[in-house]
Amino acid sequence: MKKSYIITCLLSLGLVTSCKDDFLAIVPETQLSSATFFTKEADFQQAVNAAYVPLRTIFNDRSWLLGEMHSDNTYYARNPLFGATEQSEDLADFAIPEANGVTSNTHVLNQYRQDYLIIARANQILSSIDAVEFGADSKNNIRGQALFLRAFAYFELARYFGKVPLHLTPVTNRSEAALPLASEEEVYAQIIKDASEAIPLLLPKSKQEAGRVTSGAARTLLANVYIVQKKWAEAEKLLKEVVASNEYALIPDYANVFSTSTGNKNNKESVFEVQFLEGSAGLNGNFIYQFMPRPMAAAEVVTLMGTSNPQPLDAEGNNIPTPDVIAAYEPGDARKDVSVGFITLSGSARSNKVYPYIKKYVKPHALHSNTGTNWPVYRYSEVLLLLAEALNEQNKNPEAATYLNQVRTRAGLGQASGDMREAIFKERRVELAFENKRWFDLVRTGRAIATITAYGNRIKANPQAYYYPEGSVPRSHAFSNIKLYYALPADEAALSPHF
Repeated sequence: MKKSYIITCLLSLGLVTSCKDDFLAIVPETQLSSATFFTKEADFQQAVNAAYVPLRTIFNDRSWLLGEMHSDNTYYARNPLFGATEQSEDLADFAIPEANGVTSNTHVLNQYRQDYLIIARANQILSSIDAVEFGADSKNNIRGQALFLRAFAYFELARYFGKVPLHLTPVTNRSEAALPLASEEEVYAQIIKDASEAIPLLLPKSKQEAGRVTSGAARTLLANVYIVQKKWAEAEKLLKEVVASNEYALIPDYANVFSTSTGNKNNKESVFEVQFLEGSAGLNGNFIYQFMPRPMAAAEVVTLMGTSNPQPLDAEGNNIPTPDVIAAYEPGDARKDVSVGFITLSGSARSNKVYPYIKKYVKPHALHSNTGTNWPVYRYSEVLLLLAEALNEQNKNPEAATYLNQVRTRAGLGQASGDMREAIFKERRVELAFENKRWFDLVRTGRAIATITAYGNRIKANPQAYYYPEGSVPRSHAFSNIKLYYALPADEAALSPHF
């Protein structure tokens, strides 16, 4: 196993039936199942590797659609030469069709299924590991990773959907596959339980294999959960433990924070990031290509990507920085030019052919649409901002300012002034821009409905400022369904009597 990557495996954790009579419980020797697979430590290492795998699909293809583009940070670049891309436009336009609490949106469905795939694989590990003898330290580490991954997946589901089925054991027959919806309180209680149990089992970053979750990552996840629940003191304790561990630090230059396609991965500022590997092994990503405005000629693509085989990009651009987020950077903020770039597209139907694009992930790589840039899930700067928020909400303003100003100083800015709560909220927007945080921040701070309503009105009043060609306007139902949670996927509802 290479040091810097969680190597994927195509482990099939298929459903197996059980029976009390031994002669009926014989497993065919020609089939791989949980009954025959889990016999040694290496099997559990392979299984936990498989539990990480859906994260690659989630962060390459889904989270930015359901999180960042479903906010006022990014929008799509309308390309009338291509035609509609309704499924993704519905997310950006807050126009997701739904009926009786379910939706046909394919991105919602795929996010739901990938999270439950993580949960299913983690459940298989947790239900089987006690029955197999191997070293206690390794067993604890594997168990801790499985608990973290299950907590992480349920945290995503809770923030996207609110109420979801709570599967905690492997599904062994059809009757167990459909569970009633658990309440948000029940889901969050399980997330807290799993993350709390994971912390003492996991290794610190300096001792853990690069790319795997650590005790620091588990503390940060749990603190994030407490922040959502406004349990400020509990979050403060965990975040101060992360700071005191000395496992993490701000990288002096914001431009060096993010992974390149082949290096700078899991660096000192990284608390947890999803691993990608450039090349032919099937571990690569291409999210930065999905973020490009369109149409882009091959000569325009190569100016950004530096590949040996540049190819033109058509269809519709996604995740394009809005004028709103660009204006959110203060004068002199070093993060602006690192995070946002501009490119002129000769084939654009707009009279102003200059488009912004997300620059922080644009790194040179060898081949078109094949990158190894990792995705940052938690960075140390977010630990500092979460800690500042937890302290400020407990009226510990001077201490909160200390952590907030560490982030601002790195950005080349002066000390924060004015209302501390507002300053922290604004700082999160620019520090963590395009890292899928904005929508969740709007929801948990009670600002989502008002912010998105005003944002939608600005787009409808001036569509050309939001990348519509002259003569094009938003669809008539744009911003007609602004809600805090996504409806549950209709395809899953067809399989369950509970929703």
